[in-house]
Amino acid sequence: MTMTRTQPGKDARLVEARPIQQLRHVLNTALRGKPEVIEYVLACLLARGHILLEDKPGLGKTTLAKALAAAVGGRFARVQCTPDLLPGDITGFSVFNQKTREFEFQPGPVFADVLLADEINRTTPRTQSALLEAMAERQVTVDNVRHPLSETFFVLATQNPIEHHGTYPLPEAQLDRFAMKLSIGYPDRQSQRELLATAVGGGAFHPEVTATILHPGQLYQLQQQVAGIFVAPAVQDYLIDLGEQTRIHPRITLGLSPRGLLIWQRVAQAWAFLKGRPFVTPDDVQAVAEPILAVRLGVEAAPAAVICEILSAVAVPLYPK
Repeated sequence: MTMTRTQPGKDARLVEARPIQQLRHVLNTALRGKPEVIEYVLACLLARGHILLEDKPGLGKTTLAKALAAAVGGRFARVQCTPDLLPGDITGFSVFNQKTREFEFQPGPVFADVLLADEINRTTPRTQSALLEAMAERQVTVDNVRHPLSETFFVLATQNPIEHHGTYPLPEAQLDRFAMKLSIGYPDRQSQRELLATAVGGGAFHPEVTATILHPGQLYQLQQQVAGIFVAPAVQDYLIDLGEQTRIHPRITLGLSPRGLLIWQRVAQAWAFLKGRPFVTPDDVQAVAEPILAVRLGVEAAPAAVICEILSAVAVPLYPK
């Protein structure tokens, strides 16, 4: 990826790479009328995070995950979470081979590049916890043997916010593994019309979602470039002040953890990268605040209003645009 770098503070821009533009196009074709959601998904992917999608069925979550896996040239796997799902059904298990008289490891769906954990809150806490090590360390341990996962392993988990019967709410430790929580919502009228038009006559549904944009290893290279985006001490102090504000807010039962602070900085770096800048500004921090904080703050109601109060309570440092 070709970039032009200058010193932070100057009015310079990163040259936006063609692969990023192509990824945007492919994902916006797969999920019509939701460019803001696609931008968050790209930021999370480049920041090496994971996403929790909390929304109603049939809004394109599976289509988005499949399109993303195809676009980055990775393997896609889907797990339909149910109460009888076992940890081994996700991580894999050892099987005794009668011919070799040895146990052989059979990898589970977690050994994909993009894993869709559908309705994750319908499986038991024991099975939910099977994803903890995979999401945090990109490895799984089965029978005391560690098995590395893909360097770009990405989890997109879904849960239905309406149906709560027979569900197991995700514990805080699991929620903190996700970088952000998103809601897709219903598409606009024009997007729905385009969606219907593609299905008339048995035509191909979203023909571009199978396009492969990145060659092997390119996504990891992009993620490494994002990790090197400059963050000034003033912006880091701003992040710390915001984090401390979450810990003293009267309506928040669980403040931002140090891990959450690190994730916030990484996603802000990715956001700056997507906007063509070699440095993070306070605007980048604010732009990703809601999906980052929504997944990890213990707020009973109106989380968006609480997050707005947090951002308003901390002075924004002066920083060049």
